[in-house]
Amino acid sequence: MRKNVWIFNHYAGDMFFSHGGRHYSFAKYLKRAGYEPVVFCCNAKHGKAERFFETEDLWQLHTEEEISVPFVYVKARTYTGNGKQRILNIVDFYFNAKKAAKEYATLYGKPDVIYASSVHPLTLVAGIQLAKIFNVRCICEVRDLWPESIVAYGIAGPYNPVVIFLRWLEKWIYKKADKIIMTWPGGYDYVSEQGWTKKIPAQKVVYISNGVDLESFKENARTNPYKDEDLNRMDKVKFVYTGSIRKVNNLGILIDTAKLLKKRSNEKALLLVFGDGDERKPLEALTLEKQLDNISFKGYVPKTCIPSILNQADVSILQNTSTSLDKYGQSQNKFFEYLAAGHPVLMTYSVGYSICKENKCGIELEGQTPVTIADAIDTFCNMSEGMYENYCYNASQIAKVYDFAELTKKLIKLIEEE
Repeated sequence: MRKNVWIFNHYAGDMFFSHGGRHYSFAKYLKRAGYEPVVFCCNAKHGKAERFFETEDLWQLHTEEEISVPFVYVKARTYTGNGKQRILNIVDFYFNAKKAAKEYATLYGKPDVIYASSVHPLTLVAGIQLAKIFNVRCICEVRDLWPESIVAYGIAGPYNPVVIFLRWLEKWIYKKADKIIMTWPGGYDYVSEQGWTKKIPAQKVVYISNGVDLESFKENARTNPYKDEDLNRMDKVKFVYTGSIRKVNNLGILIDTAKLLKKRSNEKALLLVFGDGDERKPLEALTLEKQLDNISFKGYVPKTCIPSILNQADVSILQNTSTSLDKYGQSQNKFFEYLAAGHPVLMTYSVGYSICKENKCGIELEGQTPVTIADAIDTFCNMSEGMYENYCYNASQIAKVYDFAELTKKLIKLIEEE
């Protein structure tokens, strides 16, 4: 057994407090399986001029009592927005995480394996370099395709010098890593499209999806009940969206959908949006301007209340800006929470390797327009009880496949490979 597993995730700091998230869940189930995980994360909060712990130390150790896993908070400058200071924060973490890891190893012993996870690639570079120093294997996890995401969202063109450099760095990471985890089933399709198959064979890339901790989901639903008058309405079919409200989520389309439903005289459907972001207030104002009473923006709710909200929904809405990246598959955390609630999912866009379509746990749309979304909502509102219950059953069954207790078994198999 490779007992000491060091997990590097720049943005895992919140997980210590929210008691959830991919690497919190992996650490929890690794610990139960007899491993000794340690999570290295940044002490600066993401997008806020704040720290988790007020200290100028290079690193500070805090043990999460619920799962008895140490979190090492590494020093880096604070930042807001996505400009120069965020980039410098990434660079800070890259250098300081390596220094902190060496000091930690001196005090507590070296790792048996390093598991470095993006979002940004410098965390993976740090993991590879530390693995060489400690003479251990490095598993690199890709959860965001840099620079492909930058191109797909129109932030920069494919021949931008920054994109070209990041593409070179990406290939270097894939070559140097001992194993690569991708969170989409079509991850190796991407490698093939880049023409990297000779240097990066298929057996080097392993698919381990995002998922849901069913144990925590059920516990939060029980201990954090969320009360809302609209959720209690028995005369409505409640379509619920949870998550960020930003431009990338493209939630304005739901307002147009609500307007169309009014024109169609659909009095059953009620759209409820739980979450916050810089687009929430403008969208709320637009809802008032159009005098729509069939859509409501509920604002921020604690993550621990999401299971209760989803359990009270009739249908969960998965809405986001559709991009070329969708062809590699889906792996949004919220999608698996939706499944855990045991209700059908309305996906307003289509993806490759579709879990929703293949497992018949909801309706997935080919075209993302107010008309297609309204058509799907009408279908749910007029659906037979038998068909609806079949969707519910399929959702609850497929959620078990993506339970982190099961996904951790795949990670352990990867950790123990020679």
